[in-house]
Amino acid sequence: MTGTTRVIVGLSGSLGSLAALYRAVSEAARLDAVLVPVAAWSPADGDRRGPRPLSELEHAARRRIDTAFEQAFCGYPAGLVIHPLTVRGPAGPALVSAVTGPDDRLVVGTGGQGRVDRLLHGSVLGHCRAHAPCPVLAVSPSELLERLEFSARIGAPLPLAAGRPEPRAAGVR
Repeated sequence: MTGTTRVIVGLSGSLGSLAALYRAVSEAARLDAVLVPVAAWSPADGDRRGPRPLSELEHAARRRIDTAFEQAFCGYPAGLVIHPLTVRGPAGPALVSAVTGPDDRLVVGTGGQGRVDRLLHGSVLGHCRAHAPCPVLAVSPSELLERLEFSARIGAPLPLAAGRPEPRAAGVR
C-alpha cells in the first residue's frame, strides 16, 4: 500500500466516532484515498460474565466496524475502497500503527471518552497528535450528537431530530 493515500478513522462505538466516520468518508472521497476504519480491542474488553476468548473479542471489534457503517450510512458506501482493520491494543497506539506514511490522514472523534477513561488510559487524540507521522484531524460531535450521547448516558429519552447532523472539524494537525 505504500504510495497510496489512506484515511484512517478510529471506531469505538461512540457517537463521536460516528461523527469521525462521516468526516473520514468525506475526506477519503475528496482525496481519492483508501478508507481504513480501525477498531482496537484488548483482553480487558471482556464483560461481567468473565474473560472472553481473544477470537471473540476480535470478532466483536469487527462487528463494531460493520455496525458503525450500518448506523452512519445504512451499509458500506459505494465508490470507496475500504480496508477495515482490527488491532489488538489500546486505541491510540492502534491508530498510529495503522498509519503508513506522511500522506495518510488520521481522523479521530473527540468527546467520546469519559473523564475516568482519560485518566486511566490517556487521551486517544493526544496520543495520535504526539505520535502520528501524518496530519491528525479531530472531529467533535455536533450539538445533536452531544445531546444524544448525554441522553444515552443518563438514560433519558432521546431527542427527536430531522435529518443527519454534520460533524464539525475541531482542527487539523
